[in-house]
Amino acid sequence: MKNYVIYNILKMNKTKAKIKFKANSFDIIEDGDHVVCAVSKKKIPLENLNYWNVELQEAYYSPIEAKIRFEEKKNN
Repeated sequence: MKNYVIYNILKMNKTKAKIKFKANSFDIIEDGDHVVCAVSKKKIPLENLNYWNVELQEAYYSPIEAKIRFEEKKNN
């Protein structure tokens, strides 16, 4: 288990990717290993990227952050 953690730390090159979000997928415009959540500012490894908004072109760490952004946009 310890080797797995070290491998993942070394694997993450800490380069932010540039992404083009689509309805059911995304394209990587510039290579990187993560994006940043638009709400919480947490790093999201690309292999864990599941939540985004196509219209706003934003990534979200979890459904919680996605709901927060939805509520903000609804109230504006």
